[in-house]
Amino acid sequence: MKKGNKTVAEFFAGIGLMRMGLEQAQWQVVWANDIEESKKRMYEGHFRNDKAHFELGDIHKLEVGTIPPVTLATASFPCNDLSLAGSRGGLAGKHSSAFWGFIEAIKGTGQNKPPLVMLENVAGFLTSNKGKDFGDACLALNGLGYSVDALIIDASLFVPQSRVRMFLIGKLGMTDGSPNSKVSTCSESQCRPRVLADYINNSQQIRWSLRDLPKIIPTKKKLAGIIENLPANSPYWWSKQRSEYLLNQMSAKHRLIADKMIAGKKITCGTAFRRVRNGRSMAELRTDGIAGCLRTPRGGSGRQILFVAGKGKYAVRLLTPKECARLMGAGDFKISVPLNQALFGFGDAVCVPVIRWIARNYLTPAWREINGKNK
Repeated sequence: MKKGNKTVAEFFAGIGLMRMGLEQAQWQVVWANDIEESKKRMYEGHFRNDKAHFELGDIHKLEVGTIPPVTLATASFPCNDLSLAGSRGGLAGKHSSAFWGFIEAIKGTGQNKPPLVMLENVAGFLTSNKGKDFGDACLALNGLGYSVDALIIDASLFVPQSRVRMFLIGKLGMTDGSPNSKVSTCSESQCRPRVLADYINNSQQIRWSLRDLPKIIPTKKKLAGIIENLPANSPYWWSKQRSEYLLNQMSAKHRLIADKMIAGKKITCGTAFRRVRNGRSMAELRTDGIAGCLRTPRGGSGRQILFVAGKGKYAVRLLTPKECARLMGAGDFKISVPLNQALFGFGDAVCVPVIRWIARNYLTPAWREINGKNK
Protein backbone atom coordinates (compact mmCIF):
# COMPACT_ATOMS: atom_id res chain seq x y z
CA MET A 1 0.00 0.00 0.00
CA LYS A 2 1.38 3.40 -0.95
CA LYS A 3 1.52 6.24 1.55
CA GLY A 4 0.98 8.61 -1.36
CA ASN A 5 -2.69 7.63 -1.31
CA LYS A 6 -5.13 9.21 1.14
CA THR A 7 -5.18 6.19 3.44
CA VAL A 8 -5.99 6.17 7.15
CA ALA A 9 -5.28 4.07 10.24
CA GLU A 10 -7.99 4.82 12.78
CA PHE A 11 -7.02 4.39 16.45
CA PHE A 12 -9.80 4.52 19.08
CA ALA A 13 -12.16 4.07 16.16
CA GLY A 14 -15.34 3.92 18.24
CA ILE A 15 -18.45 3.39 16.12
CA GLY A 16 -16.89 4.81 12.95
CA LEU A 17 -17.98 8.45 12.71
CA MET A 18 -14.39 9.62 12.21
CA ARG A 19 -14.30 7.26 9.26
CA MET A 20 -17.61 8.56 7.90
CA GLY A 21 -16.33 12.14 7.87
CA LEU A 22 -13.01 11.22 6.28
CA GLU A 23 -14.59 9.05 3.60
CA GLN A 24 -16.95 11.88 2.67
CA ALA A 25 -13.77 13.82 1.86
CA GLN A 26 -12.35 10.94 -0.22
CA TRP A 27 -9.99 9.51 2.39
CA GLN A 28 -9.86 5.72 2.78
CA VAL A 29 -9.72 3.96 6.16
CA VAL A 30 -7.76 0.72 5.76
CA TRP A 31 -7.21 -0.26 9.40
CA ALA A 32 -9.02 0.41 12.68
CA ASN A 33 -8.60 -0.36 16.36
CA ASP A 34 -10.73 -0.04 19.49
CA ILE A 35 -10.83 -1.82 22.82
CA GLU A 36 -14.62 -1.94 23.21
CA GLU A 37 -16.40 -4.84 21.55
CA SER A 38 -19.78 -3.06 21.74
CA LYS A 39 -18.43 -0.22 19.59
CA LYS A 40 -16.90 -2.68 17.17
CA ARG A 41 -20.37 -4.19 16.73
CA MET A 42 -21.83 -0.78 15.89
CA TYR A 43 -18.91 -0.03 13.55
CA GLU A 44 -19.34 -3.28 11.67
CA GLY A 45 -23.12 -2.95 11.75
CA HIS A 46 -22.78 0.19 9.64
CA PHE A 47 -19.72 -0.64 7.51
CA ARG A 48 -21.00 -3.91 6.15
CA ASN A 49 -18.94 -5.82 3.59
CA ASP A 50 -16.00 -3.91 5.02
CA LYS A 51 -12.55 -4.54 3.60
CA ALA A 52 -10.76 -2.57 6.31
CA HIS A 53 -9.16 -4.60 9.08
CA PHE A 54 -10.61 -3.89 12.57
CA GLU A 55 -8.30 -5.01 15.35
CA LEU A 56 -10.10 -5.34 18.68
CA GLY A 57 -7.83 -4.83 21.69
CA ASP A 58 -5.86 -2.62 24.06
CA ILE A 59 -3.69 -0.08 22.24
CA HIS A 60 -0.84 -0.81 24.67
CA LYS A 61 -0.78 -4.41 23.43
CA LEU A 62 -1.00 -3.83 19.68
CA GLU A 63 1.30 -5.71 17.34
CA VAL A 64 2.78 -2.75 15.48
CA GLY A 65 3.49 -4.94 12.49
CA THR A 66 -0.24 -5.25 11.85
CA ILE A 67 -0.58 -1.50 11.20
CA PRO A 68 -0.24 -0.86 7.45
CA PRO A 69 1.69 2.13 6.05
CA VAL A 70 -0.79 5.01 5.73
CA THR A 71 -0.85 8.74 5.09
CA LEU A 72 -2.90 9.64 8.17
CA ALA A 73 -3.34 8.20 11.66
CA THR A 74 -6.28 9.44 13.76
CA ALA A 75 -6.78 9.02 17.49
CA SER A 76 -9.92 9.96 19.43
CA PHE A 77 -8.41 8.80 22.69
CA PRO A 78 -10.47 8.64 25.93
CA CYS A 79 -11.43 11.99 27.42
CA ASN A 80 -12.40 10.73 30.90
CA ASP A 81 -9.36 12.19 32.64
CA LEU A 82 -9.26 15.44 30.63
CA SER A 83 -12.89 16.56 30.76
CA LEU A 84 -14.05 19.17 33.25
CA ALA A 85 -16.75 16.65 34.19
CA GLY A 86 -14.19 13.90 34.79
CA SER A 87 -11.46 13.13 37.28
CA ARG A 88 -8.93 15.53 35.70
CA GLY A 89 -6.26 12.87 36.13
CA GLY A 90 -4.78 14.06 32.85
CA LEU A 91 -2.58 11.99 30.56
CA ALA A 92 -1.46 9.98 33.58
CA GLY A 93 -5.06 8.98 34.32
CA LYS A 94 -6.44 5.47 33.96
CA HIS A 95 -8.22 6.15 30.66
CA SER A 96 -6.52 9.10 28.95
CA SER A 97 -3.09 7.55 29.43
CA ALA A 98 -4.05 5.56 26.33
CA PHE A 99 -2.57 8.57 24.50
CA TRP A 100 0.90 7.18 25.29
CA GLY A 101 -0.10 3.88 23.74
CA PHE A 102 -0.82 5.79 20.53
CA ILE A 103 2.56 7.52 20.70
CA GLU A 104 4.31 4.18 21.18
CA ALA A 105 2.37 2.66 18.27
CA ILE A 106 3.38 5.51 15.93
CA LYS A 107 6.97 5.32 17.18
CA GLY A 108 6.95 1.59 16.49
CA THR A 109 6.11 2.10 12.82
CA GLY A 110 9.66 3.40 12.35
CA GLN A 111 10.33 4.45 8.76
CA ASN A 112 6.64 3.93 7.98
CA LYS A 113 5.40 6.71 10.27
CA PRO A 114 2.33 8.38 8.72
CA PRO A 115 3.07 11.86 7.31
CA LEU A 116 -0.02 13.19 9.14
CA VAL A 117 -1.61 12.46 12.51
CA MET A 118 -4.77 13.94 14.02
CA LEU A 119 -5.84 13.63 17.64
CA GLU A 120 -9.32 14.56 18.86
CA ASN A 121 -10.46 15.23 22.41
CA VAL A 122 -12.48 17.58 24.62
CA ALA A 123 -11.54 21.24 24.86
CA GLY A 124 -10.51 20.59 28.47
CA PHE A 125 -7.41 18.90 27.02
CA LEU A 126 -5.94 22.40 26.66
CA THR A 127 -6.26 23.25 30.37
CA SER A 128 -5.73 19.81 31.93
CA ASN A 129 -3.03 20.06 34.63
CA LYS A 130 -2.74 23.80 33.88
CA GLY A 131 -1.82 23.14 30.25
CA LYS A 132 0.97 20.67 31.00
CA ASP A 133 -0.84 17.67 29.51
CA PHE A 134 -1.46 19.41 26.21
CA GLY A 135 2.12 20.64 26.11
CA ASP A 136 3.41 17.15 26.83
CA ALA A 137 1.29 15.78 23.98
CA CYS A 138 2.63 18.40 21.56
CA LEU A 139 6.22 17.75 22.61
CA ALA A 140 5.70 13.99 22.28
CA LEU A 141 4.65 14.50 18.67
CA ASN A 142 7.58 16.88 18.14
CA GLY A 143 9.84 14.11 19.45
CA LEU A 144 8.56 11.81 16.72
CA GLY A 145 9.36 14.42 14.06
CA TYR A 146 5.97 16.14 13.78
CA SER A 147 5.35 19.87 13.90
CA VAL A 148 1.93 20.55 15.35
CA ASP A 149 -1.16 22.68 14.94
CA ALA A 150 -4.33 22.88 17.03
CA LEU A 151 -7.96 23.76 16.41
CA ILE A 152 -11.00 24.11 18.65
CA ILE A 153 -14.29 23.68 16.80
CA ASP A 154 -17.87 23.66 18.09
CA ALA A 155 -20.09 21.19 16.23
CA SER A 156 -22.96 23.69 16.54
CA LEU A 157 -21.45 25.40 13.49
CA PHE A 158 -22.57 22.33 11.52
CA VAL A 159 -25.39 20.63 13.46
CA PRO A 160 -27.84 21.70 16.21
CA GLN A 161 -25.65 20.32 19.01
CA SER A 162 -23.24 22.16 21.29
CA ARG A 163 -20.10 20.01 21.15
CA VAL A 164 -16.75 21.76 21.49
CA ARG A 165 -13.76 19.62 20.60
CA MET A 166 -10.02 20.09 20.17
CA PHE A 167 -8.02 18.72 17.25
CA LEU A 168 -4.25 18.37 17.44
CA ILE A 169 -2.68 17.81 14.02
CA GLY A 170 0.90 16.71 13.43
CA LYS A 171 2.83 17.03 10.18
CA LEU A 172 5.94 14.90 9.74
CA GLY A 173 9.12 16.73 8.75
CA MET A 174 7.37 20.04 8.01
CA THR A 175 9.49 23.06 8.90
CA ASP A 176 8.92 26.75 9.54
CA GLY A 177 9.20 27.36 5.82
CA SER A 178 6.45 24.93 4.82
CA PRO A 179 3.80 26.29 2.44
CA ASN A 180 0.99 28.23 4.07
CA SER A 181 2.43 27.89 7.58
CA LYS A 182 3.04 30.38 10.35
CA VAL A 183 5.06 29.76 13.46
CA SER A 184 6.02 32.84 15.43
CA THR A 185 2.58 34.28 16.25
CA CYS A 186 -0.99 33.05 16.33
CA SER A 187 -3.94 35.41 15.99
CA GLU A 188 -7.34 34.73 17.50
CA SER A 189 -9.71 33.23 14.94
CA GLN A 190 -12.83 31.12 14.61
CA CYS A 191 -10.92 27.83 14.98
CA ARG A 192 -8.26 29.20 17.33
CA PRO A 193 -10.08 31.13 20.07
CA ARG A 194 -8.19 33.47 22.35
CA VAL A 195 -7.34 30.83 24.97
CA LEU A 196 -5.73 28.61 22.31
CA ALA A 197 -3.98 31.47 20.50
CA ASP A 198 -2.48 32.62 23.79
CA TYR A 199 -1.31 29.10 24.57
CA ILE A 200 0.41 28.79 21.20
CA ASN A 201 2.06 32.20 21.50
CA ASN A 202 3.28 31.40 25.02
CA SER A 203 4.63 27.94 24.12
CA GLN A 204 7.41 28.61 21.67
CA GLN A 205 9.35 25.59 22.97
CA ILE A 206 6.85 23.58 20.93
CA ARG A 207 7.47 23.29 17.20
CA TRP A 208 4.30 24.72 15.64
CA SER A 209 3.23 24.83 12.01
CA LEU A 210 -0.07 26.68 11.65
CA ARG A 211 -2.34 26.66 8.63
CA ASP A 212 -4.67 29.46 7.56
CA LEU A 213 -8.23 28.21 7.33
CA PRO A 214 -11.41 29.55 5.72
CA LYS A 215 -14.30 30.75 7.84
CA ILE A 216 -16.98 28.20 8.64
CA ILE A 217 -20.46 29.43 7.69
CA PRO A 218 -22.72 28.48 10.63
CA THR A 219 -25.63 26.15 9.94
CA LYS A 220 -29.22 27.32 10.22
CA LYS A 221 -30.40 23.88 11.31
CA LYS A 222 -32.28 23.73 14.61
CA LEU A 223 -33.20 20.95 17.02
CA ALA A 224 -36.80 20.77 15.76
CA GLY A 225 -35.52 19.73 12.35
CA ILE A 226 -33.95 16.50 13.58
CA ILE A 227 -36.76 15.27 15.84
CA GLU A 228 -38.54 12.06 14.86
CA ASN A 229 -42.33 12.24 14.59
CA LEU A 230 -43.19 9.44 17.03
CA PRO A 231 -46.82 8.46 17.64
CA ALA A 232 -48.38 9.27 21.01
CA ASN A 233 -48.38 5.58 21.98
CA SER A 234 -44.67 5.10 21.29
CA PRO A 235 -42.91 3.42 24.24
CA TYR A 236 -40.30 6.19 24.07
CA TRP A 237 -42.71 8.71 25.61
CA TRP A 238 -42.62 8.87 29.39
CA SER A 239 -45.62 8.27 31.61
CA LYS A 240 -47.54 11.22 33.03
CA GLN A 241 -46.09 10.58 36.48
CA ARG A 242 -42.51 10.43 35.23
CA SER A 243 -42.98 13.56 33.10
CA GLU A 244 -44.42 15.50 36.05
CA TYR A 245 -41.44 14.45 38.13
CA LEU A 246 -39.11 16.07 35.59
CA LEU A 247 -41.09 19.32 35.75
CA ASN A 248 -40.84 19.29 39.54
CA GLN A 249 -37.08 18.88 39.32
CA MET A 250 -36.73 22.23 37.54
CA SER A 251 -35.69 25.41 39.32
CA ALA A 252 -38.15 28.32 39.34
CA LYS A 253 -36.32 29.86 36.37
CA HIS A 254 -36.46 26.73 34.23
CA ARG A 255 -40.01 25.86 35.31
CA LEU A 256 -41.14 29.30 34.12
CA ILE A 257 -39.62 28.59 30.70
CA ALA A 258 -41.35 25.19 30.59
CA ASP A 259 -44.71 26.69 31.57
CA LYS A 260 -44.44 29.31 28.82
CA MET A 261 -43.69 26.55 26.30
CA ILE A 262 -46.73 24.59 27.46
CA ALA A 263 -48.98 27.65 27.18
CA GLY A 264 -47.63 28.57 23.73
CA LYS A 265 -49.81 28.52 20.63
CA LYS A 266 -47.18 26.50 18.73
CA ILE A 267 -45.46 23.21 19.52
CA THR A 268 -41.84 23.88 20.51
CA CYS A 269 -39.11 21.70 21.90
CA GLY A 270 -36.04 21.84 24.08
CA THR A 271 -33.66 19.46 25.80
CA ALA A 272 -32.86 18.89 29.44
CA PHE A 273 -30.12 17.31 31.50
CA ARG A 274 -30.27 16.37 35.14
CA ARG A 275 -27.49 17.96 37.17
CA VAL A 276 -26.65 17.95 40.87
CA ARG A 277 -26.94 21.46 42.31
CA ASN A 278 -26.26 21.97 46.02
CA GLY A 279 -26.66 18.28 46.64
CA ARG A 280 -29.98 18.05 44.81
CA SER A 281 -30.79 16.57 41.39
CA MET A 282 -32.14 19.35 39.17
CA ALA A 283 -33.44 19.38 35.60
CA GLU A 284 -32.07 22.21 33.45
CA LEU A 285 -33.85 23.12 30.23
CA ARG A 286 -32.30 24.46 27.04
CA THR A 287 -34.57 26.06 24.42
CA ASP A 288 -32.30 27.92 21.97
CA GLY A 289 -32.75 25.32 19.23
CA ILE A 290 -29.41 23.69 20.04
CA ALA A 291 -29.15 20.38 21.89
CA GLY A 292 -26.67 19.97 24.69
CA CYS A 293 -23.55 17.90 24.11
CA LEU A 294 -24.33 14.21 23.69
CA ARG A 295 -22.64 12.15 26.39
CA THR A 296 -22.23 8.56 27.43
CA PRO A 297 -25.17 7.83 29.79
CA ARG A 298 -23.17 6.69 32.81
CA GLY A 299 -25.17 6.89 36.01
CA GLY A 300 -28.17 8.37 34.18
CA SER A 301 -26.91 11.97 34.27
CA GLY A 302 -25.67 11.81 30.69
CA ARG A 303 -29.10 11.03 29.26
CA GLN A 304 -30.38 13.98 27.26
CA ILE A 305 -34.13 14.47 27.60
CA LEU A 306 -36.45 15.88 24.96
CA PHE A 307 -39.19 18.24 26.19
CA VAL A 308 -41.96 18.97 23.66
CA ALA A 309 -44.72 21.41 24.63
CA GLY A 310 -47.46 23.71 23.37
CA LYS A 311 -51.23 24.18 23.17
CA GLY A 312 -51.61 23.38 26.85
CA LYS A 313 -49.80 20.06 26.70
CA TYR A 314 -46.31 18.64 27.07
CA ALA A 315 -44.55 15.34 26.50
CA VAL A 316 -41.17 14.02 27.62
CA ARG A 317 -38.81 11.28 26.43
CA LEU A 318 -35.16 10.51 25.82
CA LEU A 319 -33.63 11.32 22.47
CA THR A 320 -33.82 8.33 20.13
CA PRO A 321 -30.72 6.73 18.60
CA LYS A 322 -31.75 8.14 15.21
CA GLU A 323 -31.95 11.66 16.67
CA CYS A 324 -28.53 11.21 18.25
CA ALA A 325 -27.17 10.10 14.89
CA ARG A 326 -28.64 13.20 13.24
CA LEU A 327 -27.12 15.44 15.93
CA MET A 328 -23.74 13.93 15.03
CA GLY A 329 -24.31 14.59 11.31
CA ALA A 330 -24.69 10.85 10.73
CA GLY A 331 -28.36 10.53 9.93
CA ASP A 332 -27.78 7.58 7.60
CA PHE A 333 -25.86 5.56 10.20
CA LYS A 334 -27.22 2.00 10.33
CA ILE A 335 -28.25 1.38 13.95
CA SER A 336 -28.49 -2.27 14.88
CA VAL A 337 -28.09 -2.18 18.67
CA PRO A 338 -30.33 -1.41 21.68
CA LEU A 339 -30.97 2.14 22.93
CA ASN A 340 -28.38 2.28 25.71
CA GLN A 341 -25.63 0.86 23.54
CA ALA A 342 -26.44 3.37 20.80
CA LEU A 343 -26.40 6.27 23.29
CA PHE A 344 -22.97 5.17 24.54
CA GLY A 345 -21.66 4.89 21.00
CA PHE A 346 -22.83 8.31 19.81
CA GLY A 347 -21.91 10.00 23.10
CA ASP A 348 -18.28 8.99 22.60
CA ALA A 349 -18.12 9.79 18.88
CA VAL A 350 -17.03 12.70 16.69
CA CYS A 351 -19.30 14.96 14.64
CA VAL A 352 -19.15 13.83 11.01
CA PRO A 353 -19.38 17.21 9.20
CA VAL A 354 -16.66 18.65 11.48
CA ILE A 355 -14.31 15.86 10.41
CA ARG A 356 -15.31 16.28 6.76
CA TRP A 357 -14.56 20.02 6.96
CA ILE A 358 -11.14 19.45 8.56
CA ALA A 359 -10.32 16.81 5.95
CA ARG A 360 -11.25 19.05 3.03
CA ASN A 361 -9.72 22.26 4.36
CA TYR A 362 -6.69 20.99 6.24
CA LEU A 363 -5.76 17.34 5.74
CA THR A 364 -6.19 17.16 1.97
CA PRO A 365 -4.25 20.40 1.29
CA ALA A 366 -1.48 19.14 3.60
CA TRP A 367 -1.47 15.81 1.73
CA ARG A 368 -1.16 17.67 -1.58
CA GLU A 369 1.84 19.61 -0.29
CA ILE A 370 3.51 16.45 1.02
CA ASN A 371 3.06 14.73 -2.33
CA GLY A 372 3.80 17.78 -4.50
CA LYS A 373 0.32 17.75 -6.02
CA ASN A 374 -1.42 20.85 -7.32
CA LYS A 375 -4.91 19.36 -7.20
